Amino acid sequence: MAAISLVSPAVAYDFGRPATLEEIRLWDIDVRPDGKGLPEGSGTALQGKTVFENNCQGCHGAEGKDGLKDRLVGGQGTLTSAKPLKTVGSFWPYATTLFDYIHRAMPYQDPGSLTIDETYAVAAYILNLNGLFPENKRLDKETLPQIKMPNRDGFIPEPEFRNIKSSR
Repeated sequence: MAAISLVSPAVAYDFGRPATLEEIRLWDIDVRPDGKGLPEGSGTALQGKTVFENNCQGCHGAEGKDGLKDRLVGGQGTLTSAKPLKTVGSFWPYATTLFDYIHRAMPYQDPGSLTIDETYAVAAYILNLNGLFPENKRLDKETLPQIKMPNRDGFIPEPEFRNIKSSR
């Protein structure tokens, strides 16, 4: 009985400290579909090709089509077929979320290691491979949200998710 009384379960408020505003700022890197949250910086597809070759090609192949991991290029027009090919060019609804995903989760072997400019450049390269962005144009926080992805209108929320109100 004495041993039981000496053991006190830890609960969430018994350890740690509140995060500082600076710590929260460092983790607040999300980019919304409308582009809110995109940082300053830029890159071109030409620049992105080199970054892609050095960081992404091992998983996604030289042209984003034939690597060990997800295919990134092609598939436009296949989503309603018997064999849909879901890629950045065929499936993703917003180009801004491509930046967000690359920035927070890529490259696979070292997520978050690309600079902002490298991230814009790789996004520009992948969009260019899909025929969605010119090779020499700068991709930045102004141009990226203007890209209309082929499947932007392909996502239809289930009725229960159409009118979600804040619980606060």
